[in-house]
Amino acid sequence: MSNFFQLLVNEQIKTYIKKSTWAMYIILALIIIGIGFMTNFFEGTTTPKYDEDTWRQTLQDENKQIKKDMQEMSKNEAEMMGDYNNSQLEKNNFYLENDIMPANYDAWQFVLDNKTLLSLITLFTIIVAAGIIANEFKWGTIKLLLIRPISRTKILLSKYISVLLFALWTLLFVLILSFLVGAIFFGINSFDPQIVTDQKGSFEQVSVINQIFAAYGFQLVTLLMMATFAFMISAIFRQSSLAIGLAIFLMFAGTSIVGFFADHEWAKYILFANTNLEQYVNGTPMIEGMTLGFSIGVLIVYFIIFSVITWLFFTKRDVAGH
Repeated sequence: MSNFFQLLVNEQIKTYIKKSTWAMYIILALIIIGIGFMTNFFEGTTTPKYDEDTWRQTLQDENKQIKKDMQEMSKNEAEMMGDYNNSQLEKNNFYLENDIMPANYDAWQFVLDNKTLLSLITLFTIIVAAGIIANEFKWGTIKLLLIRPISRTKILLSKYISVLLFALWTLLFVLILSFLVGAIFFGINSFDPQIVTDQKGSFEQVSVINQIFAAYGFQLVTLLMMATFAFMISAIFRQSSLAIGLAIFLMFAGTSIVGFFADHEWAKYILFANTNLEQYVNGTPMIEGMTLGFSIGVLIVYFIIFSVITWLFFTKRDVAGH
């Protein structure tokens, strides 16, 4: 176990000693700060501030203005903005009918909005996963690694866990920095904030912290599967560029691929039809007949297949002539 722990530490050191890794964190930091600046400007100029004495009147005035704007819209504008305006009216009425003061935008909601950065974390994790095996062959260090009195399985596992640790540290970095930037720009309303959000067609008051865990958690499924896929391609072909390119292409084109084959019964077995588990909570399944249990089962099968293929290629490959 001590040898395995040392392998894991070495893999983390090799990951974080690279300038490219730190460049990823700098990019994330600049994006988060930039979003903070833009959101602060947007919220400060277009979103009213609510207080205990005037929030009801503010919402009533908003409803009057929305109805007035809807009457003055052209037919095309009404079609484009109709759903949004009706949703906003329904949300405002929910506040008024239930005597709930809208929560002013704060650090927690800023963290929730930054869930879109999970796609960038996934991209960076794919890059790390794609290179962690392939670069050993590229730099000729694979022989030095394999002559140690440690099994190839442990070496492979240490590399995979190192990839997952990178994803975890990067996720924590985004969460913490988003909260700090949000606190600076927007403040903190409370440590158990409640927001009103659309839950399958009806509005409910929910904990924003629970929403954060759910939003980030659902997207971690895609991160895990794409990192595992890139890790497998890296082990098979020993080329990080191929692994990165193929994984990124599938990550962005996956939904389109599923949509193209959606008329076929077997389309529900495609990986990307099942990675978005949020479709069972805040939406409808991409393909009729799919359930949460079905998607989890499909994901487990894909994960096992990716892992077994990676293990076979890494442990059985002859590197003597490399």
